[in-house]
Amino acid sequence: MKLLLRTNDPASMAFAQALLQGEDIDCFEMDVNMSILEGSIGIFPRRLMVPDADYDAARQALLDNGFWLED
Repeated sequence: MKLLLRTNDPASMAFAQALLQGEDIDCFEMDVNMSILEGSIGIFPRRLMVPDADYDAARQALLDNGFWLED
């Protein structure tokens, strides 16, 4: 699995997941339960992971829809 997106914004994460599901690309959101440790204040970013084989297609899908992604 490769890291595709890291964000504190739950709306961006949900939108990214919906875009990838629409492209039939599996994804997995990590660090969802960190809110228990941080008290739900959003200081720890969530990570969106995709399979290695789908990384390029997933990256292009998000870039085409206005996401800024780290290299």
